[in-house]
Amino acid sequence: MKLVVAIFRSERLSAVLEELYRADVQGLSISRVQGHGGEREQVETYRGTTVKMELSEKSRLEICVSNHFVDPTVKAILKAARTGAVGDGKIFVLPVEKIYRIRTGEEDQAAVTPVGVPSRS
Repeated sequence: MKLVVAIFRSERLSAVLEELYRADVQGLSISRVQGHGGEREQVETYRGTTVKMELSEKSRLEICVSNHFVDPTVKAILKAARTGAVGDGKIFVLPVEKIYRIRTGEEDQAAVTPVGVPSRS
């Protein structure tokens, strides 16, 4: 099992969610975050004062998937989030040691399988 964490441009969120739906990837968490990577700093004027904008608004997506869903999940995010410009974001794939579904106490593979879908071994 893996935790896929993607940080990408917020304006690409709808496209990413649509592509994940098409790839049959379910069960995710989304957060709004701020950060910077390779983007250049922006200078803006706010109420007559020049302000250096150092952080960009991004979306952070977290999806815990079975090993066989890692590749489709990553491909879907790459396809939908890519604009070709600096600042498109990053995808991290991390190992997951243990998962529990709180409602039922199911563990691991059974806990990441959507409700009503038989788990694959």
